[in-house]
Parts: sequence; C-alpha cells; structure tokens
Amino acid sequence: MRNLLRIRNVRIYLLGDVVSTLGDNALWLAMAIWMKELTGSSAWAGLVIFCFAAGNLLSPLGGAVADRFRRRPLLICANLLAAALVLLILLVHGRGQMWIVYLVMFGYGVIGSATGPAQTALLPALVPEDLLAEANAAQQTLNEGLRLITPLIGAGLFAAVGGGMVAVLDAATFGVAVAALALLRVDEPKPAGMRRPAGTEDATAQAGGRGSRLSAGFRFIWREPVLRSITIALALVLLALGFTESAGFSVVTAGLHRSASFVGVLLTAQGIGAVAGGLVAAPLLKRTSEPILVVLGLCCAAAAVLLLTVPNLTADLAGVVIAGLVGPWITVAAVTALQRRTPSDLLGRVSGAFQLSLTVPQVTSIGFGAALIAVVSYRALLAAVAVVAVIAAGYLLSTPQARHRTSDATATASATETTAAPAEEAPAPVAEPATETPA
Repeated sequence: MRNLLRIRNVRIYLLGDVVSTLGDNALWLAMAIWMKELTGSSAWAGLVIFCFAAGNLLSPLGGAVADRFRRRPLLICANLLAAALVLLILLVHGRGQMWIVYLVMFGYGVIGSATGPAQTALLPALVPEDLLAEANAAQQTLNEGLRLITPLIGAGLFAAVGGGMVAVLDAATFGVAVAALALLRVDEPKPAGMRRPAGTEDATAQAGGRGSRLSAGFRFIWREPVLRSITIALALVLLALGFTESAGFSVVTAGLHRSASFVGVLLTAQGIGAVAGGLVAAPLLKRTSEPILVVLGLCCAAAAVLLLTVPNLTADLAGVVIAGLVGPWITVAAVTALQRRTPSDLLGRVSGAFQLSLTVPQVTSIGFGAALIAVVSYRALLAAVAVVAVIAAGYLLSTPQARHRTSDATATASATETTAAPAEEAPAPVAEPATETPA
C-alpha cells in the first residue's frame, strides 16, 4: 500500500473517487427518504433505486463510449454533465415535480454506465501493472468504509438542509472529481475509434455495424477462458444471492426474534468485515491467481450464508463479518483479471459487458427472492444460496486455466491471441475507478 500511495496520480484519483462516491451515496439515500416523505409509500421510495439501476443496464453502450474516446476527458465531461443534471432537483417543490427526481436518477445511472467502464479502463494507465491489485483493493476498501457512514450522512443532510441542498452538495462533489481528473498526469493513446480514418473499416466491422462493436465486450469475455469462467461462476452465484436481500430480514425477525431495525447492526458488522477484506485482498492475490481467490471467496461466502441459518447472534454476526470479508476478495480478483487480460482498446466494452452480465442475474434473483420468502423458509433460501456458491466455485476450479497462475505479460498475450476481432477491436498494447469519476 505504501508503494501505491507514493504515486501522485493514485493519491489524486482516490481522493476524487472518495469524495464523488460520498456524494453519490448521500444523494440516492436522501432522494429515497424524500420520496417516502412526499408519498408515504415505500414503493415510491424504492423506485428511486430502481431508476438508477435501470440506467446502469446500458453499460454495454457505456463501455463502447468509454472505448471511443480518451478516458480522462470523457470522465471530465461526464462529471460536468452529471453535476448539471443533479441540479435539476432544485426544481422539485412537491409531489407534482416528483418525476424530475426519477428522471435525474435514471440519467445518473445512464452516465454511470459510461463512467464505470471508463474508470476501470483508466486505472491501468495510472499505476504500474504489478500494483493493479493494490489499486483496486484500495478503492474497494475506501468504498466499503464509506458505506459505514454515508447512511448517516445522507439522512442527516436531508434532515438538516433538505433534498435540494443535498443535490447542490452532490454537484459540488462532481466538481471535486473534475478537479482531480484535471490534475492527473496521464498519457493516454488515442483510441482506435478515433485513429481510424473514415471509410477504412474492415469487412467484418462493416458487416456487423454498431451491433458488432457493442457486442465486442461479450465476445471477448467468451473467448478468453479465465474471464469466461469467472463471469459464468459469478453470474450463477448472483442468480441466487439476491435471495439474501429478503431473507436478511427473516434472519433478524424469525431467527433472532428482534425488530427489523436490528438489520442495521448486521449491516454495520458486514461493513467492518468488508473494510478488513479490502485491506488483505491484494496481499492474498499476490500469493495466488485471480480465479483461485474467487473460488476461495465463494467457498467462504457459502460458509457465511450457512451460519446465518443458525438462530444464534454470535453465529449470525460471524456470518455477516465473513460475508463482508470475502466480498472485496471476489471483486478485486475479478476486476484485476479483467484489466490484466483485456487489451486497452477493448477494456471499456469488456467492463460494460461484465457489469451487465452480473447485474441482470442479481436483479432477477432479488425479485424472485421477494416472492419466494412468502412461501419458502428463509433457511431453505439461504441453504440454496450456499449450494449454488459451492457449485460455482467447483465449476471455476474445474477450468484448467483457473488452476495456474498466469503472469501479466502472458495474460495480455493470451488475451490478444484469443480475440480474432475486426480492426476497430484489434488489441493495442496496454499502455497504460470510480462510480462516478475520477470518480
């Protein structure tokens, strides 16, 4: 970590990311509270999160945009656009203008669908390749730490200054992100989409058109054995993991016989575990491969979920701490594998495809979990999650490439060889996040 923080670009990037993420989290919580107050309906409050998630479903398109332009200027423009968008909330004075909040949150998600892949693609330009895992782990640790305090900040700001002023403060955090991005010293090569003169696309690109370019990320993941295996394993887990969103309340009320508000205690314990997990993720990754660390995380997650079936406070606290601990291991391993194995010119689209591949099964399982909890025991749902996690870990471990450590150089060469892409998608040498920007 010390070597990482000695790099000027990293310090500036992380500062901008932390401030920007803090503003993001405070805003969506404040907007949800505001809609609850205006309507008295939890459904209208939940729609705030739904609109944001719906915008994020455009991540493959956002990834294509991230590959079309230099990432730092793109992030600066996106942050300025987001700052202007969020200020529209100042026009909301009552229920008659509620639609503005939902429009802003959807637009927020759309912008995030481009800034997320752009940030993932920018990071390899800011740090040496051997420090990528440390950089991803540092960002993950800071984001998890923010989750411990942003609920209080978001609710407190809304109570103190109202929704409109929270929007103004969030716009200011975008300004900090823009300033941080402007201060970065990075020499980004011109993307292939900008270099190619008009009319020189090859036959494959012409035949596939825009659809071919948008699907390039999915096709690359499918052709790269390690990325394909990690994506399938995580998508399989997330297809069941959403059950825990509904089962979590039953763990507290039916298992521990406490009020639903006690969920906050478990979430705090999980957050503490996540901060610790972020701190040890990079050292663990140095001792193994990305797929093996994902396997280890999935197996520990299965054990954690099984602990939640025990109606005992100590066991449940241990379960949520373990679940929090291994979350960053899986995230850091998957993102680092993505960055190491993907050519720079494709990294935005691959990141967008990876994001969508995990978002769809997760959202689907949350919906199924909400329906199943009414007719199925929460313990049965949690046991199903554990079984699926073990199956996913076994599948990933059975992949030959997953059992061998691959050097960064070899990974990049392998990625290049597995992509028989059109000229626009042809890998370029890797020269070289945030949820918003530098964010």
